[in-house]
Amino acid sequence: MKAIVDLNSDLGESYGAYTMGMDGEVLKYVTSANIACGFHAGDPLIMDKTVKLALENGAMLGAHPGYPDLLGFGRRNLDITKEEAKAYMLYQLGALEAFAKANNTTLQHVKLHGAFYNTTSVNEKLAEGIVEGLLEYDRNIILLALSGCLLAKMAEERGLKVAHEVFADRAYNTDGTLVNRKLPGAMIHDEALALERIKMMVKEKKVQAIDGSFISIKADSICVHGDNPKAVEFVKFIKESLEKEGIEIKPLNSFI
Repeated sequence: MKAIVDLNSDLGESYGAYTMGMDGEVLKYVTSANIACGFHAGDPLIMDKTVKLALENGAMLGAHPGYPDLLGFGRRNLDITKEEAKAYMLYQLGALEAFAKANNTTLQHVKLHGAFYNTTSVNEKLAEGIVEGLLEYDRNIILLALSGCLLAKMAEERGLKVAHEVFADRAYNTDGTLVNRKLPGAMIHDEALALERIKMMVKEKKVQAIDGSFISIKADSICVHGDNPKAVEFVKFIKESLEKEGIEIKPLNSFI
């Protein structure tokens, strides 16, 4: 049986006159687009433009809700309640859905952003809020979440469709969480090493943690970033290399 994996990227993260990322280039290589919904980045015009750009390139649409923190780009943690987590997520989903509908399409998935993503992966109350919101919104939408995390497990137990996400350029702790960006070795800069790690995750369902041990991991989707020319070349390298290995690159809704 052939291995299949999705390639996703966080897009539409510009704001007003400020440009972030190289969306037009990275969309040539990914199959799923996580589009910012206005809380951490993105604005109505950029959301509409990014939806159109994704559709032109054949990428499936996903909402990318973050904390309401434009100044911090959604990377600062906020002390919020379960009800707030649910409402923040639904509010942003609804905003992007309007642009999807206006362009005669629907949303494939939702993936939280930054601190919202990291905290909800391990915080039971916030995870409950997200799961409840998705169950009320659409049981068929796919939740893209950190592979094996509390949120992913809770969503699966409640009958939601879940895609387990792994990262091409990040190191892992022994519990499957990502190593904090501020710590040494958190980022993988060697392209060849990153590729070998990805192949192991997809084919063997394991990855080497920061302490040298090997942990189990499920890889339905690989997150890749394209915020500079070198990053875009890396995305291209990953896609072409995986295809040479016989790994199929397909959007989530074709196999989840």
